Amino acid sequence: MKKILITNDDGILSDGLIRLVTVAKKYGEIWVVAPEGERSAMSHCITLRDTIEVKPVEDFPVEGVHAFSCSGTPADCVRVGGLSVLPERPDVLISGINYGYNAATDIQYSGTLGAAFEGSFQGYHAIAVSEPAEKCHEITDAYLEEVLDEAMEVRLDYGQVYNINFPKGKLSDCKGILRDRKVSRGMFYTDRYKQTREREDGVMELMVDGRWTAVGEEGTDLAAIVDGYISVGIVNNVS
Repeated sequence: MKKILITNDDGILSDGLIRLVTVAKKYGEIWVVAPEGERSAMSHCITLRDTIEVKPVEDFPVEGVHAFSCSGTPADCVRVGGLSVLPERPDVLISGINYGYNAATDIQYSGTLGAAFEGSFQGYHAIAVSEPAEKCHEITDAYLEEVLDEAMEVRLDYGQVYNINFPKGKLSDCKGILRDRKVSRGMFYTDRYKQTREREDGVMELMVDGRWTAVGEEGTDLAAIVDGYISVGIVNNVS
């Protein structure tokens, strides 16, 4: 039986993680080590000079799994999970289901992908799963098992992650699955910063202000998602 380590960057009790764990139980023994709270946009950050606390979660809502919350980053969760919490090294690392896309240039900032890349560097079969930051998840729930079946069997080399992104909309809006998607050089949002407060001491207080500009090249993850397809493809280490 495979040992499967699951993490995310939205927190131990996030809806996406719980839905993922529920489906992933069919593939093997599930160990969850996830952040105690949201850790979005952490990329591949790890903790070096502070203590990391790992606590058993006795009331995790999915029965039959080993669940722990972690005070660190998503990548920390993979490291302490595989190196200290599990009795043996995991065979598979799944990161998600993230609340928000992780494709195109956003991959470099993603805590979800940061965790997945850490898994790949540790020698685990690494999978990342993301969906739109919307309330409707009909497409994800309908296709999740099918795409995970494929993700479990695909060949991955060192430093590679199998990246899955579900599009927004109702199930009837989904046009199907596009495989072997390349990573777009585009972006969902073009960022700028707006000043939120004027201070007499000259300090600028700024907040990111993104404008939706999602246009992807043909054959890429971004184009697939925007066009209403599920995007799957192998992502290589972006460093």
